[in-house]
Amino acid sequence: MTLKTYVAQHGRQFGTLVGLLVLCAVMWILTPHFLTISNLLNIAEQTAIIAIIAAGMTFVILTAGIDLSVGSVLAFSGVVMASLLQKGAPVGVALAVGVLAGFGCGTINGLLISVGRLPPFIATLGMMSVARGGSLLFTEGRPISGFSESFRYLATGRVVGVPMPVLVMLTVFFTAWFVLTKTKLGRYTYAIGGNEEATILSGINVRLYKTLIYGICGGLAGLAAILLTARLNSAQPIAGMMYELDAIAATVIGGTSLMGGEGNVFGTLVGALIIGVLRNGLTLLNISSFAQQIIIGLVIIVAVLLDMTLKKGRR
Repeated sequence: MTLKTYVAQHGRQFGTLVGLLVLCAVMWILTPHFLTISNLLNIAEQTAIIAIIAAGMTFVILTAGIDLSVGSVLAFSGVVMASLLQKGAPVGVALAVGVLAGFGCGTINGLLISVGRLPPFIATLGMMSVARGGSLLFTEGRPISGFSESFRYLATGRVVGVPMPVLVMLTVFFTAWFVLTKTKLGRYTYAIGGNEEATILSGINVRLYKTLIYGICGGLAGLAAILLTARLNSAQPIAGMMYELDAIAATVIGGTSLMGGEGNVFGTLVGALIIGVLRNGLTLLNISSFAQQIIIGLVIIVAVLLDMTLKKGRR
C-alpha cells in the first residue's frame, strides 16, 4: 500500500483525531480547569455510556443502516435488570439478562430489516416506541432504585485510579476493533455496506449477519444500561432519551460514512470524545445547555458535509 493510498483511506480518521487535539488545546486556553487529570478522567467517564452505544452503532452504520431504538432499548434493558436485582437475583444473572434483553431487541430489529425487508429507519423507529412503552408499562412509569454496593462498583469503582466505566469502554472498543478487523463478521460487515447485492451474490448469508449486527448493537445498549443504572443507583423507564442521536453523531463525526462500508471504531471513540470535550468545556465556560445543543448540532452537520465532500472527491 502506497503512502498516498493509506492517507486517502485513513485521512478522515487522522483529521478527526487532530480535531480532538485542537479542541482540547482551545478549551485549555479558554479555561485552565480543563486540562487536569481529574477533569480528563471525568470526561472519559461521562463519555463511556454514549461511546459504548456508539460502538454498536458503528457496526450498523457500516452496513448502511441506522438504529433509532438504542436509547429506548437501554431503558428497557435497565428496568428488566433492575427488577431482577430487587428480587434478589445474583448480580451476574441480572447483568446477563440485561445484556440479553438488549440483544433480543436488536435481533428483532435485524429480523424485521433482513427478513421482513423493512427499511432500517422504520423498523428501529417502531422498536424505539415499543421498547419505551414496554419500559413504562413494566415499571408503571416509576423508577426502580436502591442496589447493592457490589453492583454499584461497576460505576463507582476504580482500578489504578481509572474509573470502571472507562475500563469497560476501552474493553468494548478493543473487542469491536478485533471483530471488525480480524474476523469473518467484520469482513462481511464492511462488504454488506460496500455493496450488499454483490455480497449476496458471493454466497454470503447477508440476512444472518445483518441480524447479528443489529443484535450486537442492542446488546451494547444493554451493557450501557448496566453502567447507567449503577451510576444513578436507579433504573429509569425514561432513561436514554436522545442517546441514539448522540451515538449516531459520535459515529459520523468519527469518520464512519452514512453510506456504509467505510469507517472504524477508534474513529467513533474519538468522535464520542469530541462530543464529551465539547460538552465539558462549554459547561466550564458557563454556556447554557440550549446553546450547547446548537453548537453540537452544527458540528454534526459539518462532519456529514465533510464526509459527503470527501466521498465525492474520491469518485
